[in-house]
Amino acid sequence: MASLLRLPSLLSPTKPLLRRRLPAARLSASASRGQASATAGAAAPTATETRGGDREGQVTPRSVDFNAWYTDVIAAAELADYGPVRGTMVIRPYGYAIWESIQDYLNVKFKETGHSNMYFPQFIPYSFIEKEASHVEGFSPELALVTIGGGKELEEKLVVRPTSETIVNHMFTKWIQSYRDLPLMINQWANVTRWEMRTKPFIRTLEFLWQEGHTAHATLEEAEKEAMQMIDVYTKFAYEQAAIPVIPGRKSKVETFAGANRTYTIEAMMGDRKALQAGTSHNLGQNFSKAFGTQFMDENGRIEHVWQTSWAISTRFVGGIIMTHGDDAGLMLPPRIAPIQVVIVPIWKKGDETAAVLEAVDSVQKILKEAGIRVKVDDSETRTPGWKFNFYEMKGVPIRLEIGPRDVTNKSVVVSRRDVPGKQGKEFGVSMEPSTLVNHIKGRLEDIQASLLLKAITFRDSNIVDVSSYGELKEAIAEGKWARGPWSASDADELKVKEETSATIRCFPFEQPEGTKKCFMTGNPAEEVAIFAKSY
Repeated sequence: MASLLRLPSLLSPTKPLLRRRLPAARLSASASRGQASATAGAAAPTATETRGGDREGQVTPRSVDFNAWYTDVIAAAELADYGPVRGTMVIRPYGYAIWESIQDYLNVKFKETGHSNMYFPQFIPYSFIEKEASHVEGFSPELALVTIGGGKELEEKLVVRPTSETIVNHMFTKWIQSYRDLPLMINQWANVTRWEMRTKPFIRTLEFLWQEGHTAHATLEEAEKEAMQMIDVYTKFAYEQAAIPVIPGRKSKVETFAGANRTYTIEAMMGDRKALQAGTSHNLGQNFSKAFGTQFMDENGRIEHVWQTSWAISTRFVGGIIMTHGDDAGLMLPPRIAPIQVVIVPIWKKGDETAAVLEAVDSVQKILKEAGIRVKVDDSETRTPGWKFNFYEMKGVPIRLEIGPRDVTNKSVVVSRRDVPGKQGKEFGVSMEPSTLVNHIKGRLEDIQASLLLKAITFRDSNIVDVSSYGELKEAIAEGKWARGPWSASDADELKVKEETSATIRCFPFEQPEGTKKCFMTGNPAEEVAIFAKSY
């Protein structure tokens, strides 16, 4: 079994998108400068101070309506919008850039672990889906079917890809003949269609983007090692890049992927305390290889079926980042995945100050870019600095630099942190000297990354309740918290919990307490604790 990332201990105790937009009113350059530079330098109004008068609309506060807040932020931060087909979304450039950050990290990890990228067709013969009984049963309600092509009824209806295990096995059967062809390990970045009835941008849409890995092995042990390795990759990504303290574990039989022997998951707690299944890795055993006849000749000349895995993360993770870190001012992006890590806002009052300020801004931008920092300058004259402060707060940019005439004279900048609001998050007089500035900004970016993770861990741990009876579980779930307790009850009991509380087993965590345990439902001995929660 692959070694797992050492994690902080876990054992201690649809509304439509609202068209909330930043104001469209355009100010003259002189008016913009005049409002911006009451102090002709660093003491321009903070985002908090200008929020009431410099922006027309506010997002719904999280504490008032979390779902409305979520869709408001997606609209105002320009992440996505609804497509013309109900349940679809258009991912806008900034939202897609976050997805690209996820891709960039994972692509490297996939290749480091021996996987190659390729692509499979999105149209799959319906007969393929029917070959694996539990698979077709699990996916039938969500399938989108094509029955007419080129103006004619098709001889066999086609499924628009809901996942690719079936077509992958069809091709693996052609490519795998001998033990020398194993392991075969591939990944594809693709779109997927599942006909969801209740949709939510990024979290659950008819079509979404994901990566799906598929591997074939000679032994069960190799397949299990692979499945565990990939859930470990996802766990490290969540912690180290997205600053989301997921809980890795095994799904219950009821919650296992259709067609898998075992499903491993990373479960994340959102800001409303609901669980988000943020990534999964499946040990498929020989279920699909037997259905498709995917066989190989081993070293002793025996014909055997291959052992397989599949694993995936999707654009749902973008929604998870929003709901984990965002606040009433909008997004709050961890620096390591933020498309823009630093935004520079120049400030001037008089026309003759413009050239010097912009020259200093250009110099600072070059210094930071050469240091590998993702930086953007907003020197537009149609928006006030206060408007810009709000706008880039909404977009979750980790650091804002303000440069005015006084800063030019002092050869310094003002640094504002997105995660620390108001004056507490501002640093004045940070030197423009290249090495000093770069070290300071890189240090602050790491501080923000660590701060967001620590805050999320604290929130998660304070909302997990250890239970020893079904009554205690009901009470915890009614309070909106996660319940953790020993479990060895039946599938029927698990479904009873879901029916009576709307909570499901999110996972049996890999990290388990020692000692004897007694199932809180039946009183029988239990080997593991399970985590129950309401979920997306």
